[in-house]
Amino acid sequence: MTLAPGLRSQQLIMVEMEDTAKRMHSGDVPVLATPRLLALAEAATVRAVEQHLEPGQTTVGTRVELEHLAASPLGTHVQIGVELTEVDGRRLVFAFEAHDRHSVVGRGTIERIVVNRAAFLARARERAAIR
Repeated sequence: MTLAPGLRSQQLIMVEMEDTAKRMHSGDVPVLATPRLLALAEAATVRAVEQHLEPGQTTVGTRVELEHLAASPLGTHVQIGVELTEVDGRRLVFAFEAHDRHSVVGRGTIERIVVNRAAFLARARERAAIR
């Protein structure tokens, strides 16, 4: 595993109806939904490290801190950038920021843990069987 602070990823989206609070049922307005913003940031964290993991490894989210600062209506281009800022054993901490052409629309941190995919899924199935 060659994970080190400084790994980055970014993506650019145009807000479409399926990205909106109205469509995601997290509000009733046609602007970028907070859960969608988070999903985009999490996807970028996965991309930032995927080429640096050992075969059979993946990362899973464990903690999120998010500020959604401005509304992004339909048709707005939003760029989401993430950077790995801390590696503490298997724990990874990312900073993220999203902005449109006018301002920062969101920012925060996402923590993920490196896990063995097969073992993680086996434990999840085991926990589900117990319930």
